[in-house]
Amino acid sequence: MVVVNAVQMAHNFIISRLQAANLVVDATAGNGKDTLFLVKNTPATTTILAFDVQPQAIAKTELLLQQHQFLHKTRLILDSHANIANYIDQPVDVAMFNLGYLPGGDHTLSTCPDITIEAISQTLQLLAVGGLLTVAAYPGYEHGKRECQAVHQYLTGLRQQTFTVGSWAMVNQTNSPPVLYVIEKRRSE
Repeated sequence: MVVVNAVQMAHNFIISRLQAANLVVDATAGNGKDTLFLVKNTPATTTILAFDVQPQAIAKTELLLQQHQFLHKTRLILDSHANIANYIDQPVDVAMFNLGYLPGGDHTLSTCPDITIEAISQTLQLLAVGGLLTVAAYPGYEHGKRECQAVHQYLTGLRQQTFTVGSWAMVNQTNSPPVLYVIEKRRSE
């Protein structure tokens, strides 16, 4: 395994679960790179839901998926990931959150701590037993630092009987490198 960055580490953690996945969620579609990774590494029968509040992000994701001929198994949803439960009626096998702002977009538009916690909470309720949820958080800017702290506090409070929560970060990097959280649902509540 090559250790590169938080998002690539998230991919490394979830890839083994994707081959048996029926429903996968990209809670923050952004430029579509995570969505494309999910689509490429799941069976043809897997449904991928990709959420974003920015039309620009949905358009970029759609274009990327069209270029790779994977749009057919992806449902792009222009809505907040805080409304995820409105779109899902079956267990989620894998979910990814890549927080922060849209790379190449308006940096004043960013994920928000309260909304992110609500979205993570809903997704954890929908997560299948044995399912994985990853969260890449970016404490390198003020808003991201507050969001990372909120995510850490929320995840620390999850019941260990129900969830296993781990974190990964580069420890010798400057400028507050990203933190990756990996949550596995061990049993239903």
